[in-house]
Amino acid sequence: QAVENPTSTEIQDVCAAVGFNVLLEKNKMYPREWNRDMQYRGRVRIQLKQDDGNPCLPQFPTRKSVMLYAAETIPKLKTRTQKMGGSDQSLQQGEGGKKGKGKKKK
Repeated sequence: QAVENPTSTEIQDVCAAVGFNVLLEKNKMYPREWNRDMQYRGRVRIQLKQDDGNPCLPQFPTRKSVMLYAAETIPKLKTRTQKMGGSDQSLQQGEGGKKGKGKKKK
């Protein structure tokens, strides 16, 4: 039920399409993340409950239900399905050509 490398914009798109109030904070990131690329930055804030404690959307009462829904729908996004078609060729081309990288000791 997991998604490989989900981005904050993908999570925002999926949650906004359902009808959540979504806020994307682009410059936030997990402090122990060793990779500082822009791809790994971003925090998505979602309003799960109203002021009185009732869920905003009855089909998503908990955080876990939202995460499971995101894991199901992110692979179905247009950006994900288009990338999968052309990525096989680029992976095969990049594997070769690593011979003779190191120096030989005499």
